Amino acid sequence: MATRQEQRSEETKNSILTAARQLFANRGYDAVTMREIAKEAGCSHTTIYIYFKDKETLLQQLSMPPLQVLMERMDALIEQKSAPEEKLEAVSLAFIEFCLANRSMYSLFVNVKAGRVDEQSPQLEINKLRNDIFATLARMVQASLQLAVTDEQLLMCTRIYFYTLHGIVATYEHSAETVEMLMSRLTPTFRQAIGVLLSGFRETFKKSF
Repeated sequence: MATRQEQRSEETKNSILTAARQLFANRGYDAVTMREIAKEAGCSHTTIYIYFKDKETLLQQLSMPPLQVLMERMDALIEQKSAPEEKLEAVSLAFIEFCLANRSMYSLFVNVKAGRVDEQSPQLEINKLRNDIFATLARMVQASLQLAVTDEQLLMCTRIYFYTLHGIVATYEHSAETVEMLMSRLTPTFRQAIGVLLSGFRETFKKSF
């Protein structure tokens, strides 16, 4: 059983995370200081550093668990017995749904402090996870194209594909509709976009592949 001091410590930590989440969502990661987070959490600007050494630590604490859940969902979808293009569609829709369900935190989870998707050994753990998500999409793009591809060509295709997914999310980032409403209304359009993009890749690159 946790002692009273341990309980207070956990409550303080959770208050800091809650304050950081709210401030990052409302004002953006770069605009918020550790001192402001501490004030919002009701602790001193020295106390916050007992729990989190800097904003990057807070970024990872807030972002890693949701992204890990997304990664696990994508892995489960890939394990299903279906055609490669159907798997790509499923993981893409899962990514879109995840981002739309977390619109206020979407940029924090996916973009803040992001490195290169082809970086072999990112310093931040969150970027290792982000790159794993990108690599999962790359594998499914490659399987769906059913063409022999070079690493450079696959990276190009997957980047373009990723731009499209981000564009979809950005279009509805400030929509008043719920994620359920958006996915119900627009999933056929999302599926069509995926199909058109793959067809374009095949037509454009089949000679060079």
